[in-house]
Amino acid sequence: MNHPALALPIDIETIQKLLPHRYPFLLVDRVLTLHPDVSIHAYKNVTANEPFFQGHFPGHPVMPGVLIIEALAQASGLLVGLSRGDADGGRGDDLYYLVKVDKARFNRIVGPGDRLDLHVTMRRMLRGMGLFEARALVDGIVVASCELMCAGRAA
Repeated sequence: MNHPALALPIDIETIQKLLPHRYPFLLVDRVLTLHPDVSIHAYKNVTANEPFFQGHFPGHPVMPGVLIIEALAQASGLLVGLSRGDADGGRGDDLYYLVKVDKARFNRIVGPGDRLDLHVTMRRMLRGMGLFEARALVDGIVVASCELMCAGRAA
């Protein structure tokens, strides 16, 4: 497949062209590296202003593990979309849904001030179904990892 040249890093405006998510559920701020159809490195800056910290937990803010998994799933969607060239007006109207999470592990709390680095590798893509290996790191330490399966459906 011929992939268009992409200017890195990829900013939030381009990310919003590729993902349907919006505040407060858009969990990727920037893409740093992309190897089309192979891997992506993106990140989310975790700030004290995140709405989930209000109730999770008062006085001891912790990013919910399910949102770390969601951030990894969004990075997976970006890997697929950017690999296809969707940011240049390709098939950005396709939707990808998270359909399976396996081997989820949480190793450390993520809180305000952390930069959540999202590393996703595509293991295979077959008939609109993608299998991904995903890791979230803070300061080079793995805080969460899992396998994700996403399925595509045209909007």
